[in-house]
Amino acid sequence: MRLHFESNLDYQLQAIEAVCDLFRGQEICRTEFTVTQGAIDGQLALEYQGDALGIGNRLTLLDDEILKNLQAVQLRNGLPIDSTLRSGDFTVEMETGTGKTYVYLRTIFELNKRYGFTKFVIVVPSVAIKEGVYKTLQITEDHFKSLYAGVPFEYFIYDSAKLGQVRNFATSPNVKIMIVTVGAINKRDVNNLYKDSEKTGGEKPIDLIRATRPILIVDEPQSVDGGLKGKGKEALEAMNPLCTLRYSATHVHKYHMVYRLDAVDAYERKLVKQIEVAAATVEAGYNKPYVRLIKVQNKGNVISAVVELDVQTRSGVKRKEVTVYDGDDLKQTTGRNLYENYIIGEISVARDNQYMELRFPGGEEFLQPGQSYGDVDKNELARHMIRRTIKEHLDKELRLRERGIKVLSLFFIDEVAKYRKYDEDGNPIKGDYAQIFEEEFKRAVRQPKYRKLFEGENIDLLVERIHNGYFSIDRKRIGGKTVELFKDTTGESKADEDTYNLIMRDKEKLLSLDEPLRFVFSHSALREGWDNPNVFQICTLRDIRTERERRQTIGRGLRLCVDQSGRRVHGFDVNTLTVIANESYEDFARNLQQEIEEDTGIRFGVVEKHQFAAMHVVDEQDNEQPLGAEQSEELWRFFKDKGYLDNKDRVQDTLRVALKNETLELPKEMESYREEITAILKKAAGRLEIKNADERRTVKLRKEVYLSEDFKALWERIKHKTTYRVWFDNDKLIADCVKAVREAPQIRETRLEWRKADIAIGKAGVEGKEKEGADSATMNEQDIELPDLLTVLQDRTQLTRRSLLKIVMESGRLDDFRRNPQAFIDIVADAINKTKQLALVDGIKYQRLGKYYAQELFEQEELSGYLKNMLENTKKSLYEHVICESDVERRFAEDMERHEAVKLYAKLPGWFKVPTPLGSYTPDWAVLVDTEEGEKLYFVVETKGSAYKSDLRNTERAKINCGEKHFNAIAQIHENHAKYIVANKFADVLSHKSPRTTNPKAQMHSDKSS
Repeated sequence: MRLHFESNLDYQLQAIEAVCDLFRGQEICRTEFTVTQGAIDGQLALEYQGDALGIGNRLTLLDDEILKNLQAVQLRNGLPIDSTLRSGDFTVEMETGTGKTYVYLRTIFELNKRYGFTKFVIVVPSVAIKEGVYKTLQITEDHFKSLYAGVPFEYFIYDSAKLGQVRNFATSPNVKIMIVTVGAINKRDVNNLYKDSEKTGGEKPIDLIRATRPILIVDEPQSVDGGLKGKGKEALEAMNPLCTLRYSATHVHKYHMVYRLDAVDAYERKLVKQIEVAAATVEAGYNKPYVRLIKVQNKGNVISAVVELDVQTRSGVKRKEVTVYDGDDLKQTTGRNLYENYIIGEISVARDNQYMELRFPGGEEFLQPGQSYGDVDKNELARHMIRRTIKEHLDKELRLRERGIKVLSLFFIDEVAKYRKYDEDGNPIKGDYAQIFEEEFKRAVRQPKYRKLFEGENIDLLVERIHNGYFSIDRKRIGGKTVELFKDTTGESKADEDTYNLIMRDKEKLLSLDEPLRFVFSHSALREGWDNPNVFQICTLRDIRTERERRQTIGRGLRLCVDQSGRRVHGFDVNTLTVIANESYEDFARNLQQEIEEDTGIRFGVVEKHQFAAMHVVDEQDNEQPLGAEQSEELWRFFKDKGYLDNKDRVQDTLRVALKNETLELPKEMESYREEITAILKKAAGRLEIKNADERRTVKLRKEVYLSEDFKALWERIKHKTTYRVWFDNDKLIADCVKAVREAPQIRETRLEWRKADIAIGKAGVEGKEKEGADSATMNEQDIELPDLLTVLQDRTQLTRRSLLKIVMESGRLDDFRRNPQAFIDIVADAINKTKQLALVDGIKYQRLGKYYAQELFEQEELSGYLKNMLENTKKSLYEHVICESDVERRFAEDMERHEAVKLYAKLPGWFKVPTPLGSYTPDWAVLVDTEEGEKLYFVVETKGSAYKSDLRNTERAKINCGEKHFNAIAQIHENHAKYIVANKFADVLSHKSPRTTNPKAQMHSDKSS
């Protein structure tokens, strides 16, 4: 296969034009100089002559001319306009996977064609990128020669042992491209580049390079510079460049920006793969003392650590981030006996030695940021993630193989030994991950739907060839012979050469359907610089929840795929990158957005003052031209003045509403460009569900109702406060608890929950939208220590150990405790507490207090709400509008407004509370009804979807019972007392013809007896 390169992609041509137009007006010329044999005062002697051996670049433009060109380019591309030329550094931002390397290589040939420049140095941060650039030059050689009339060019990788290449670089009349890692040029004291050498005629190689005034191309400058004044930046400046072109997706220092194709642009224009996440989260797995160190910190000379722990909360055990200090007892911190004698020890915040000591019975652990203790078995989790990756891979193969598209999957692992180990003789043997992969692959291909992919294949032979690892090699003497050992590396050392010889130079072979290798395992060394267009799955078998590497991870598979002819295949229907991650998709999306913001400076949901500068308008002579920086800023200020943007330039709800309702206000002179302006603003505003701020209303008291004698009479009947006492039968409580535990939901073992979501990147932010693909799998936990069940339950329920023992034994569910202790504890405690609450309600007795809710409280609270939740302009309500919390409440209020019998009504406020053992309770309505006989009836009404108590949940039913007994307790004050009822519609109220005729005291006695 030979990869096909498209020469007419508009966004790539725009990036090339942006750089080339910086030199508009430059004449075609060059510098010629003599390379002398000797050195004078340690410096290269240069004599400018017509016919000389040395040939370099020459710039004839003045700084003012370059600045003018720069501003024109920035205006055209909608970028902030620079007012001065601060340096010779120019920035091109291109998202990973959009052809950055191709763009800057083609820019070399375009600069040569237009202006005659011939000397170029490409500086890269790592071996990986160096190999990638060299490989790209090899496979694009014929492509560029066809585009540029066979122009001769030469390229080489700088090697300190081959300094003759540097002399040739200086003297050749052809286009010369030198590729060098920053590590090869930034150490002056030991680097041959800065020493006199016979291979360069006795001169310093750096002086030869300086004389050519090369155009520097810096790939991933954030990794090359070493900071603003780092050694990398010094080494670049030592080359005396004509200019420095800086290419990356994640610039730290953004010098003069000339072109930007950021993550949002690339995604929206479908220039990269669509991203989806298959997210694995462990559920019901709180059976071990779990501690994960997130970070250590020193704030105000107080050293602490942020850790993740399984904390006991009112609603059960939750995994939460907690700040801890030296000496903290984790049993107290978490509220769980499981952490007994787990103590935080020393915390180190040293830059190169960050850790936290965790002490526990029988030992101690020193955790580094990102490491955990006591989590689910890592190999068990890895098995499920490998299994899911194989499934996703084979599903895509079923769809894409017939289209001639090879599917690849990439695993990032935490250490090489997990994939490949060595015996005492140095012979390679399979590590845990390799064994798991082969077991799971054999298991998967036995499924009927995948069999056609491997018809006629010997699966036992195929499984050995379908996966491999790319790791750096270290040669050692073992048992009297030299063996090759694979090791963990960072990707920047000499030992990494062999890794990239394999993986970079075999790119086309890897893309061929005839090559069986489909699953690639790599250590962290495989970072920027390596990618393959046909990576469709990336599985992270190492923790990415602490390191900022989601962008780095997905960047390995963002490129659009190619078919067997080497041509790009476009469209999200084919190009979907599935990331198999051990965090929720919501967390993945949120953290990816944070990384994009930190890495690129993109401000999601923000409109900046230059945002409209590139928008084309027509001037008085009917010429089309960009709006420009000044007018863009004026328009931006108009939107700020209208309240569409806040003081941090973030989009406000008022703008979203205006866009949604097509009521956006514009300056008169901009009205004809409404469509273009609206399109720009919609991208920044996003697709968020919003509440219409314009529909927010303050709800006022209707004074004529509030001050009426009728309302005073109604309030007098319901305003009193009560207290309660409870009585219950202990034997019945225990029997009910046994029944509740026996009937509680089934308890499953710790499981892995899979959820799948598309990740959409837009101007408003990164959003995860769940899709089909949810699944779950049981996790086998073999080393669980069973906690003291009765002690834990006693803490959670306040029942005696004897009562708890009886409940647990008679429930017949002790096997569930052995299967999943924490899940069993949570369910049993919940069942007992709910049963206890209901038992308390059954035996409850209310007594009126001398205290009451004053009517004046209504005047002290200002209500507000949104129109869609309101019944507006009511006639009989205490308020001008009624805020309804449900459709049932709205229908009920509408019924009361229509019905002639209703004199007045009030939605009871949140401060009107009835105390109950299940928490305070507020009924819905207080209603005054005039009957046809002229009798006044007073009601407190609770509206529910059903008026039948049997249809209500236990908690609702219990609170209603408490409400009924509360109002019975205060009913004795008035013969014509307020009656408490449950209603679904207002007709249910009318069915109660009159208040109770029974004596309230007698009724209360009856309640007590029952």
